[in-house]
Amino acid sequence: MKENTLRITDTTLRDGHQSLWATRMRTKDIIDIIDIIDQVGYYSLEVWGGATFDVCLRFLRENPWERLRLIKTKAKNTPLQMLLRGQNIVGYKNYPDDLVDRFVETAHENGVDIFRIFDALNDSRNLEAAIKAVKKHGAHAQGTLSFTTSPVHTIEKYVSDAKEQVAMGIDSLCIKDMAGLLSPTMSKNLVTALKKETSIPIQIHCHATSGMADSAYLEGVKAGAGAVDCAISSMAGFSSQPPVETIAAIFRETEYNVDLDLEALRKINKYFKDLTPKRSRGRGFEPIIDSEILVHQIPGGMISNFRSQLEQQGAIEKLDEALEEVTKVRKDLGYPPLVTPTSQIVGTQAVMNVITGERYKVVPQEVKNYVKGMYGRSPAPIEPKFMKQILGKEKPIDHRPADDLKPMLPDATKNVANPELIENEEDILSYCLFPEVSMEYFKWRALPEDKRPKTPAEIEVEEFTKTPEAEKKVAVNAGASEAASPMLHPEDYDGMNAILDKASKMQLNELVIRKGDFNLSMRSGNGSAKGHVISEPIVESTPVDVEEKVKEIKKTEEAPQEYKDTINAVMAGTFYRSAGADKPAFVEEGTEVKEGDTICILEAMKLFNEIEAPFNCKIIKILVDDASLITKDQALMAVEKL
Repeated sequence: MKENTLRITDTTLRDGHQSLWATRMRTKDIIDIIDIIDQVGYYSLEVWGGATFDVCLRFLRENPWERLRLIKTKAKNTPLQMLLRGQNIVGYKNYPDDLVDRFVETAHENGVDIFRIFDALNDSRNLEAAIKAVKKHGAHAQGTLSFTTSPVHTIEKYVSDAKEQVAMGIDSLCIKDMAGLLSPTMSKNLVTALKKETSIPIQIHCHATSGMADSAYLEGVKAGAGAVDCAISSMAGFSSQPPVETIAAIFRETEYNVDLDLEALRKINKYFKDLTPKRSRGRGFEPIIDSEILVHQIPGGMISNFRSQLEQQGAIEKLDEALEEVTKVRKDLGYPPLVTPTSQIVGTQAVMNVITGERYKVVPQEVKNYVKGMYGRSPAPIEPKFMKQILGKEKPIDHRPADDLKPMLPDATKNVANPELIENEEDILSYCLFPEVSMEYFKWRALPEDKRPKTPAEIEVEEFTKTPEAEKKVAVNAGASEAASPMLHPEDYDGMNAILDKASKMQLNELVIRKGDFNLSMRSGNGSAKGHVISEPIVESTPVDVEEKVKEIKKTEEAPQEYKDTINAVMAGTFYRSAGADKPAFVEEGTEVKEGDTICILEAMKLFNEIEAPFNCKIIKILVDDASLITKDQALMAVEKL
């Protein structure tokens, strides 16, 4: 009789659809099959966390807390698991310790048994509060090693990181290979070293992107790992996890026991196979196996997002250059593993470098924050010269980033415009994490069912089920892009949505643009710029007549040049005169500015980029209207040099 039991965690209901469906699985999709999944005999079910929380609110108009409760009600036999981003919780920045603690407590009360806690930089300081909270509230704390390859990511380094987490009290440890970089040999050697230096159970999580995951599992388990992550076969492969059926078959011929209900697996596989056409819009140009990931290390659907960003900037021919630039930026930033949020930070900077034609001419605020240490310690020290280039006179921090954050919960809803929309403490937690997104959901929820506008998910489905002729017009909206946008969510770089894939292949006159939460930056913008994250929509979502917009743009572009000196756009984007609807314009006609003064904002790739005056000058005339789409090198302001 086989003595060793291989434990399998099913990721279909979280990472599987995040990787393949851009996190488009509805709660009903889960509830209609969860009772059968619960019969399989899995070690645990990963059903929550990662991008699912954000996308539930923003795109599906569903309550993520209610989803968790419903799953727990149906899944009586199998522990539920979530992916927690350490101090980032399920967001994309650090949150105060009090919010971390209360979120963990509430998630556990609603059904999460196992918390897989990771930090993109493997900085244990960013895991401390989350691990403490999980242990405090009686759940299983699984630590994580975010796996990557670089000159500084050695087995000795990983073992050292693991020991720090063990000292914090973790119950088990996961090797998280988010890009499919774990080779069979490294899997064997790393697990062997971890088993020698620690005494806790080890689990392996691989993505199938490079084609090495199955063999990495085999060698890792032989070396002592006791659990692996898989997805049902119709939701496996590509940038998802290996198929559970295949892994089970492999290990049945070894000394390991894999006791799963095969008939239940067949039913589950058919269910998701039949559901896929309704939820996934095709894989487009993404290959089954992407060997290039072994070079650029970009996870999941980030390649799709790169293509979309460059298409919007009229620079799709620079895709290969952008991928090469990722490797260079990653080195400059101290070789961070490419996983949320570092994948967005590195990726966006690489695209900025390529489209502006000058490295670090435009530096988003998130990159500055990273270099400053506000995301944690970089794996390798950042060169002082480069640090000065990015930060100027600012000094980096050397303490735990969250130490600078004041408790959030006491005043969480102090400035809420519509407090009557908040129904319970779960709403408060959602609001703390995603204020604008949550309020939009609360407003939608408060309407009578027959008065609620269609959700972004419903709009997407309608647009892609129209006749071929009607498909020439595609609605690009907030929800369609949110799961994979460069800075706000990214997370979902791990699963780029299909609507952007389709939009990226179409011409300007084939698009219906929806302004608002997502502004499709198809036009472009000389001056210098610094960027920061968009945190709220500029205008309400309303359709724009694309033909009229094209005429306006062409009229502007074809206008005779009457001015000697102008300040031109460094990239394609949307021009704004102020930092928000309630903010004053940076400059007016007649304003005198000095070199380096902010004169406007150019929104591109989900960032607000503050455009600075390249020299001392007087603003003679502002040449474009507020909120106008502009092209790269288009004149924004006529000026007189001083």
